[in-house]
Amino acid sequence: MDSPTEPTPAGALTLEQEKQVAAAAALRWVRDGMLLGLGTGSTSAQFIVQLGAAVRGGLRVQGTATSVGSEALARQVGIPLVEPRRGLRFDLAVDGADELDAQLRLIKGGGGALLREKVLETASDYLLVVADSSKLVPRLGRFPLPLEVVPFALPWVLDALGALGGAPVVRMAQDDPTATYFSDQKNLLVDCHFGQIADPEKLAAQLKTIPGIVEHGLFLGLAKAAIVVRNGEALVLRPGEEARPAAAFAALP
Repeated sequence: MDSPTEPTPAGALTLEQEKQVAAAAALRWVRDGMLLGLGTGSTSAQFIVQLGAAVRGGLRVQGTATSVGSEALARQVGIPLVEPRRGLRFDLAVDGADELDAQLRLIKGGGGALLREKVLETASDYLLVVADSSKLVPRLGRFPLPLEVVPFALPWVLDALGALGGAPVVRMAQDDPTATYFSDQKNLLVDCHFGQIADPEKLAAQLKTIPGIVEHGLFLGLAKAAIVVRNGEALVLRPGEEARPAAAFAALP
C-alpha cells in the first residue's frame, strides 16, 4: 500500500511523479528474454504499465504476478504471463515496499499481497525494489507490520501477538468497513503496531513460531538493490554502499 500523493515544495516532484521516475529507472534493468516477477502496489503498477509499453514496442519478456490485481493489469497492457510450475525461477523481480531501511530490509504487505510476493521473490535471482522518497526510513516500524493469518487460528494468533507487544488489528475491507479483508488466498490480514523494530530478524523468528501465521511482512535478505527517488533523482541503493545515480546502471549489476 503506497502512500498517497502529498503536497511538495514548488518545483519538486509529487510522490506520484517519483513513482513514475523509479519505475522508468527500473525498466532499464530489464533485458530481452527475461522472466520477470511483477510486484503489487502503485509503484509496481507504474512499472507494469511502462513494461507493457516496452513489450508493445518489441521487448520480449514474460512474467508472473504477485497478485490478482497486478495480473489483470499485466494482461491489460499486453505482458505475456506464465503460470507457477516446478523449477520456475525469475531473472528479476521488481516490487515496491511500504518501508525499507539502509540495509534493504523491508516491510511489505500493505496491499495485502505479502504471501505471493514473498513466494515469488524468494524464487527470483534478483529482487529490485522501487520506491518513492517517503519509503526510506532510519528504522522499520512506523508502518504497521502486516501478517497473513488462517481464519480459524485468528483468536490465538491475536493472543500471541498481543503478548509480543504487537497491538494487532484485523484489517477491514476498504469498500465495507464492517467486513474483514481477505487476501487472494482467502486468508485474513492482521496489521501489527510494534513501533520501531529494533531487531527485525529476532521479530521475524518469533512470528514464525506462532501457528496460524501463514507469512509475515518482514522481507529480510531478499532485496539486492533499491531504486529510490530523492530530490527528483533516481538513486540505486545497495547494502553497505553509497547511493549512486540510477543512470550509472545500464544493466542488472
